[in-house]
Amino acid sequence: MENKILHLLNTNKNYFEDFITRSVSTSNRMEGSTLSYAETYAILWNDNSFKLSNVQPRDFYEAVNLKYAINMMLDAIMNNEILSEALIIQLNETINKNILDTHGYRRVQVFIRGALDIPPKAIEVKERMMYLVGNFNQNNSIELMDKIAQFHIGFEHIHPFEDGNGRTGRLLLNFELLKQAQAPIIIPDDKRAEYFKLIADYDVNGLTQMLYELQEKEKKRIERFMDMDKGV
Repeated sequence: MENKILHLLNTNKNYFEDFITRSVSTSNRMEGSTLSYAETYAILWNDNSFKLSNVQPRDFYEAVNLKYAINMMLDAIMNNEILSEALIIQLNETINKNILDTHGYRRVQVFIRGALDIPPKAIEVKERMMYLVGNFNQNNSIELMDKIAQFHIGFEHIHPFEDGNGRTGRLLLNFELLKQAQAPIIIPDDKRAEYFKLIADYDVNGLTQMLYELQEKEKKRIERFMDMDKGV
């Protein structure tokens, strides 16, 4: 059976660029990037009609790297890969390229800005991630969105990498959705505070509800791009 969402991303240039740009722009701004949507678009698609000024190297690499990571994720789905530690590590290494060249899970203790919880010790990360990924792949007893929300909160509390945990985690939100031919999710700027609070509170039900609502908005956006293609 054809995956209609992947087909749309592969064939509708306008939606593909829109999805990638919004994904990169919003996710990076959550982590402090100062790039606007227009600046992000110009960097990702070599749009010389928009003048860039005072773009910091880190902001530039964060934008380009996340674009590559999204494409890597899409390739993994096309190749029918399952969620794995190897894929997660590869995505994170791509996200951090030329910024903090990470290799595998963190080897140091990290802290989450603004959070009371302290992530597990570095020596515990491998075992925690093995359990988290294994449980995700084997647990088919709950609804997909609940499973995704549960995984996302668990991942962010483990904080398995030195940097790029938020970007990697938000990228993984869409891995199984797109694999199951469901509309993806992009967390907008105005949901930032609520999103971080749901993670901090381990609120799986609340995050699940937010993801459902955002998915419905994305479905409507997809319909508009499809209508544009039809000339409606």
